Amino acid sequence: MPNRIQIEELNKILTQRREDILTSINSTRNNIDDLKSQEINDELDYAELASDSFTEGMIANHQIAELNQIDESLKKIKDGSYGICDMCGVTIPLGRLKAKPFAKFCTECRTAFEKEEAKKSK
Repeated sequence: MPNRIQIEELNKILTQRREDILTSINSTRNNIDDLKSQEINDELDYAELASDSFTEGMIANHQIAELNQIDESLKKIKDGSYGICDMCGVTIPLGRLKAKPFAKFCTECRTAFEKEEAKKSK
């Protein structure tokens, strides 16, 4: 299990990533607003605008999902359950937490989760 100093370091990383995502989401929203206010002269302009808006929206959706995972991890740090696999209850290795500080599963459970998700999407 990560010690107090390691958890504080991961907390700082999560907090900084959270701030970066919020800044990016606000920028994306501004970009979408700017795109909406652009003058559309023909079908090509419309297609480009629609494509750019879609891409910006997808990026924002992905960032919102990551933000939710970060917020969940920050709550776990506060309540003392951070670093524990949500599926099996074992300690998530420090290396995995450093690579993905908002990891909810140990490596083995993540693999099992991904296999189940792949089956559902078929």
